[in-house]
Amino acid sequence: MNDAYTVGMVVRMKKAHPCGSDTWKITRVGADFGLQCCGCGHHVMLPRTKFEKAVRAVVTEGEAAGAK
Repeated sequence: MNDAYTVGMVVRMKKAHPCGSDTWKITRVGADFGLQCCGCGHHVMLPRTKFEKAVRAVVTEGEAAGAK
């Protein structure tokens, strides 16, 4: 299992949300990813496989990554 993503990271996705924002904050990591839109605050759940295919870049690191 890839531990490259942690809670609190902000990622840029390939497709933009209907509100116009393409950045999402990770709220849950596991078999499914919880994501919160940085534009409007909408929360969605994505399976890990779809999430990993849709991520374009990591914008900011999470709180856990900064605490090392």
